[in-house]
Amino acid sequence: MHVAESGADALLAGLDEQQRLAAEALVGPVCILAGAGTGKTRAITHRIAYGVTSGAYAPNRVMALTFTARAAAELRGRLRHLGAGGVAARTFHAAALSQLNYFWPHVVGGQVPRILDGKGRLLGHAAETLRLKLDTATLRDIAAEIEWRKVSGLGLEQYAAQVGSRALPGRLTAEQTVAMQETYERLKDERRQLDFEDVLLAMAGMIESEPSVALQVREQYRFFVVDEYQDVSPLQHDLLALWLGDRRDLCVVGDASQTIYSFAGARSDYLLDFPKHYPDATVVRLEQNYRSTAPIITAANQLMRGRSGALSLRPRTPTGNAPAHPEPAVREYATDIAEARGVAQQVLELVDGGTRPEDIAVLYRVNVQAAALETALGEVGVSYQIRGSKRFFDLPEVKQAVMSLRAASVSISGEPLFKSVSDVLRSLGWSQSPPEARGAVRDRWESLNAIMGLVDQAAPGTTFRQFTDELMERQAGQHEPTVSAVTLATLHSAKGLEWDCVFLVGLSEGLVPISYATRFEQVDEERRLLYVGITRARRRLSMSWAASGAQQRSPRERSRFLAELGIRNARGAGGRAG
Repeated sequence: MHVAESGADALLAGLDEQQRLAAEALVGPVCILAGAGTGKTRAITHRIAYGVTSGAYAPNRVMALTFTARAAAELRGRLRHLGAGGVAARTFHAAALSQLNYFWPHVVGGQVPRILDGKGRLLGHAAETLRLKLDTATLRDIAAEIEWRKVSGLGLEQYAAQVGSRALPGRLTAEQTVAMQETYERLKDERRQLDFEDVLLAMAGMIESEPSVALQVREQYRFFVVDEYQDVSPLQHDLLALWLGDRRDLCVVGDASQTIYSFAGARSDYLLDFPKHYPDATVVRLEQNYRSTAPIITAANQLMRGRSGALSLRPRTPTGNAPAHPEPAVREYATDIAEARGVAQQVLELVDGGTRPEDIAVLYRVNVQAAALETALGEVGVSYQIRGSKRFFDLPEVKQAVMSLRAASVSISGEPLFKSVSDVLRSLGWSQSPPEARGAVRDRWESLNAIMGLVDQAAPGTTFRQFTDELMERQAGQHEPTVSAVTLATLHSAKGLEWDCVFLVGLSEGLVPISYATRFEQVDEERRLLYVGITRARRRLSMSWAASGAQQRSPRERSRFLAELGIRNARGAGGRAG
């Protein structure tokens, strides 16, 4: 008992006062309001590990829920290193699918219907059935509409009653939109298939209708932790309530200022109203920012001042003769191309000055903005990767490397980990020095070198087999290692990540906020999206906009949000000060 207490105390030692309050609140309803960069993942993983080490939790009765496979893999990795490897950390979908696979044969009989990889092909068949000629973009929009309907808890009749108030996909009428969804559901049922939303719906239905299922589910998991609670949809909220039953051991963590998926059904009011539903809840506010410099934090606070649920971030107190931090800059350029070239030149100067490419990101609102940036970075010879394009573990050389490492780990033991891994990767073309030429050969080397970089991150004493086990877990969870390249990403896909230097481009009316954001709540979501972008930066933040597009069409105005930040313009290459 003394050893357990000692280990538990050690888990709290490195936490700040508020993080420690969160970690020590082990039972009952707990709400952690965690601002950007305040160490929320550290707080919740130490909280879970503290509960396990102190004996308050049986690890197999704890469920940590999050929204992406990558975030779940990160949680599992951190919990394992903290001695709580037996805790389940999953996405809502993964948790529900695991339960569905177990209960379906007993409740329904037979195997679970096949889960659709995507809705596109089946929607194409639905369009053919209805004799509609729809392009891929329209089919994608219909898929998004189906997902919104289901996660919002609407049946087809309820949806049909309010479809007229929604922006419809492509040029479809309200009747055609409903008909497409009805046909999609009919074809899916006829082919005995389920989509991702059906997994949650089916599991919720089983718990509601089968007392034995409810009993077993609630017996399995007693303590729940939900990360990114501001992103919970009504369907996920209802399923969580069914998992809980009449118990109250629920810890939710989130930041209303980072609610950027309302269009997909996310509801931040579940987070903000948590204390109303649980009047005795322990509420902890994490506002001490450990990520960004004071000027960046000031800009973020300024943008969200007075908004509902906004937290007031506090910068770290400087120690000794700390160097002055650069102020965020706003640059105006004449055209999109001039903006891309100006940003590329600044990126090159940073890299030449010693900043690692992987510590730099260029963020934008829509994917089409990436093209000019790709061209400009290619012109100055800077490597880049587009987040959300081909995944790291889907690259052929990475698949080959994982298979080769796994095969070698069965027969090789007793050698230093670096030697075992490097010997295998050398056989596939890796070397300690990168090839001078850029292109496919360099890209292949960067991929293999990223795997080699994981050796440095491995815990002391990690065996070759343990290393490959963790590598395969990363592969399953798409938890990608760092590649030495500048990141290009949309603001949405940058959520949850951070870099030393961040460039926010295209900050003009029509892009941020986006042109179709006309209602107050839509514009407010665009504000939160910019807040997410600003808070990705650790020490340098540069923002820019272009006065016109590539074809010199109608002039643009800079984003209304920039005026609120109170940051004066810097002169951009090929542009002008404003």
